[in-house]
Amino acid sequence: MTLGDPKGIGPEVVAKALGMAGAGGATGAAADPARAGGSRDAIRVIGPVEFGGDFAGTCRFEAVKGGAAGLGPGEAAGLAIERAVELALACEVDAVVTAPVHKPALVAAGYPPGHTEMLMALAGVPRVGMLMCEEGVEGEPAKRVLLATIHVPLARVPELVTTELLVTQTRLLGDALRADWGIETPRIALCALNPHASDEGMFGTEERDVYEPAAAALVGGAWRVTGPVPADTVFRRAFAGEFDAVVAPYHDVGMAAFKTAAFGRGVNVTIGLPFVRTSPDHGTAFDIAGRGVADPSSMIAAVGLAGRLAGGGAYSRVGACVRR
Repeated sequence: MTLGDPKGIGPEVVAKALGMAGAGGATGAAADPARAGGSRDAIRVIGPVEFGGDFAGTCRFEAVKGGAAGLGPGEAAGLAIERAVELALACEVDAVVTAPVHKPALVAAGYPPGHTEMLMALAGVPRVGMLMCEEGVEGEPAKRVLLATIHVPLARVPELVTTELLVTQTRLLGDALRADWGIETPRIALCALNPHASDEGMFGTEERDVYEPAAAALVGGAWRVTGPVPADTVFRRAFAGEFDAVVAPYHDVGMAAFKTAAFGRGVNVTIGLPFVRTSPDHGTAFDIAGRGVADPSSMIAAVGLAGRLAGGGAYSRVGACVRR
């Protein structure tokens, strides 16, 4: 687990998630890491700040600038991510769970502007997907939204949402749903780019020129693809259980719907990596950092989902590092 930006709530929610692990939390682990697999290395916290002794104990929260190691917050966060990926690629850990980072601080330290971009570069893979997940509460259907484009200006979205992008991201999603979630024939909806899916060209041509060829190319795969479906109905239909996941054309159309329905329970999963990576669905929350009031629910969900994806059970991937 990386602690994220040390000036944010990352260290706090990590400590709380580990402390709540044995008290009905989603991790299913014991509060004492020594009981979660036989050694204190069963759960590792990697970063500029390490919690020694009892992980469930009381921690101090400070706004760190430099700290004992003399690092700026962006550099400290970036180095922790590098170390976590190094451990994952060496098969020393089965999954990586990352606390929130501050994108401007990462960029100032010379890193890419976010976890997803940085993890793809460090792992040396050609493409990844940013999949937001909420695995269902009290029998409700799961909520899953893949962002086809992520951290780019809205003005660039029309040029970036190409037939090739939709096909590659949907295939990546379909493969992950089959392999990681054990869904034999995933039902995937393509969220339209234009209002009302352009109403037969009245409000744009992307649905005809980009989406229709993509949908045709995806026919015959080990999944069922529907769309383009208008953005104002596709998420309601998916979250009611009609689809296993939605491919959203750009960041905010997907995130606005997902976070409205699942904020605090959502988990960010990076698919396409050679290891499992999850993260909570919130940011650094500088405004409440150091006050001890941060809600660890999403971090607990991120740890729990990482464990299930890496460890099998209801999910089908077992021995993730060796297999991948």
